[in-house]
Amino acid sequence: MKDLGQGIEWLSIHQPTTLAVIRVLLMIVPVLVIVPGLIWYERRLLSWMQDRIGPNRTGTITLKNGKKIRTFGLLQPIADGVKLFFKEDITPAAVDRFLYFLSPAIALFPAFAIGGTLPWGPGHGIYGLLTPVWGSEIGLLYLLAISSLGVYGVVLSGYASNNKYSLMGGLRGAAQLISYELAMAMSLASIILVSGSLKLTEVVSAQEGPLWGVVYGVQNWFIFTPFGFVSAVIFLICMVAETNRVPFDLPEAENELIAGYHTEYSSMKFAVYFMGEYAMMFIFGGVFGVVFLGGYNIVPIRWDALAGSMPGYGAMHFIRDANYWLAPLTFLAKCAAGITFYIWLRATLPRLRYDQLMALGWKFLLPAAVANFIVSAAWIMAQKLWGWQGALGASVAAIMITAGLYSAVKRAMNAGTTAMEKRTLALVEGTETVPSVRAVELV
Repeated sequence: MKDLGQGIEWLSIHQPTTLAVIRVLLMIVPVLVIVPGLIWYERRLLSWMQDRIGPNRTGTITLKNGKKIRTFGLLQPIADGVKLFFKEDITPAAVDRFLYFLSPAIALFPAFAIGGTLPWGPGHGIYGLLTPVWGSEIGLLYLLAISSLGVYGVVLSGYASNNKYSLMGGLRGAAQLISYELAMAMSLASIILVSGSLKLTEVVSAQEGPLWGVVYGVQNWFIFTPFGFVSAVIFLICMVAETNRVPFDLPEAENELIAGYHTEYSSMKFAVYFMGEYAMMFIFGGVFGVVFLGGYNIVPIRWDALAGSMPGYGAMHFIRDANYWLAPLTFLAKCAAGITFYIWLRATLPRLRYDQLMALGWKFLLPAAVANFIVSAAWIMAQKLWGWQGALGASVAAIMITAGLYSAVKRAMNAGTTAMEKRTLALVEGTETVPSVRAVELV
């Protein structure tokens, strides 16, 4: 490890371009390689959750003595990739060819652009020279900006296909992403207030302090704080909507809009869309881990602080060093946990209606995120002025005022309407010459 660190340090001094290429490949190659594995994992996990048989044949090895070694369909994604690669590539005659071929690439681009800002290891030692690919000072703002570009791949594919139903799917995708990006941005704004930085490495560092500033031996992962927990729930829902996954997969609702925005795509162009979807799921799992789950830290224990307070306790030093060297595996495990959550939702929840989808984003998530932002700001200011007691009182007051304002606005919007309004429906019955009308009361 020491020789490797010295080699990387030599590259950073004498061959910075070579080191930059290595850093890019360390991010891009795992994302591309892991996508087939994610597809296999989703199929196997869904089959287990739904009590059915998933892929179980492709990849079975038969030995000379007739004994078979099962791989549980591990090579099924490779077989699917070969099929898509050799499948007939059909391009409709009336499409806008430039946008038609550009759209899949746009859909795949955000995953790599966002992944380049995620730190998968500590900012010192060998990891400090390898990760992140780009330590942007505006990491969270950049994340929101790049994630919004994914809608262009959806909208342009529907527009370029010259298919009315594909266009409707693309427009649905645009409306959905715009709606949920606002709530996502406001949920992250609370984290920015508390951490005091947009840089993702500093967001992770802020979570390595004492829990609530009081519990010395436990890390302050934001999901353990009241404002952070609310932000985490809102961000979790929004990231599912951003990736068009169940129950927010309305842009590609095949039972409503044929196959959605990518109906006219086939062969590898069709596969690129799914590569982009699974890559974004993986990356968003990493984003959630970085922002709310302590990033590359294994568990929320401050091993450095405990080891410093008990220098003779060798186990603390060992665990502290293991936490450092296992940082990349920890980060990948948190990405895998995000993927598992996506699959769990798909196996559990039905698809929302479009009015339910829009109402959830605009009427519930966005107001909740704004209220959480206001309470977080009140807590920070009051804590600086009057300590934690004043901060607690200011937060309670902010919650009450925000809830009152929300209730007043909701009552004003619903004024003059009733939830169970009575309506009548006229049904026509009788002979062909003299029809009769019967009024039916609906409640």
